[in-house]
Amino acid sequence: MAIDKIAALKRTVMFSSLEETDLRALADRAIETKLGRGEILFMEGDEARGLYCIVEGSVRAFRESLEGREQVIHAETAGATIAEVPVFDEGKYPSTVAGDEDSVLLFIDKRDVRRLCLEHPQIAVAALRLLAGRLRKCAALVEDLSLHEVDQRLAKFLAGEARARGAKTNAGIVLEMPLTNQQVAARIGSVREVVSRALARLQKNGLIMVEGRQITIADEEALRSYGGE
Repeated sequence: MAIDKIAALKRTVMFSSLEETDLRALADRAIETKLGRGEILFMEGDEARGLYCIVEGSVRAFRESLEGREQVIHAETAGATIAEVPVFDEGKYPSTVAGDEDSVLLFIDKRDVRRLCLEHPQIAVAALRLLAGRLRKCAALVEDLSLHEVDQRLAKFLAGEARARGAKTNAGIVLEMPLTNQQVAARIGSVREVVSRALARLQKNGLIMVEGRQITIADEEALRSYGGE
């Protein structure tokens, strides 16, 4: 089934202010790309040709150490754009991007993005807002990795996941974890074994209850406080 490119572009922060005619012209030039779960979209250091709008699914941007340890920089879902930085600084892609699930994206050439920024200053302002948000997230990531223990980083991550996709019940907030411990470790700057032990400690301290892939948070405020929020 053909995707509605205009609607997909309209959902993004960067292009939402465009008029219908401009959206249609951009949609005509946007190239649909399908990405499987775990499939690499581009590698850190690849020549940057443009940015991507996520239509369906989710992707993650990460850096990898020489030992193969992965650190997720940010994860994005439908309605977001990714790889904006090299569009404006003429550099290469700063991180590797892979599918967290089967995804559909629209590729937009960097020349088209720059032209639109010149013709429509509000797009440049939206791009600045996006990049400023990414900078804040990177600063928060550095702070977490430098100043917080794994248990605290895990608590903060779980609290964020609970806010995003948890279900409120009489027992508290119930979260069905789609990520493995390995994937969680990549997001909080740790390794799978340490995350497993941290989950056990959080449960022992009464902050969470783990049953298989399901995590129940009886007191969200206490978990957030423990995570340093």
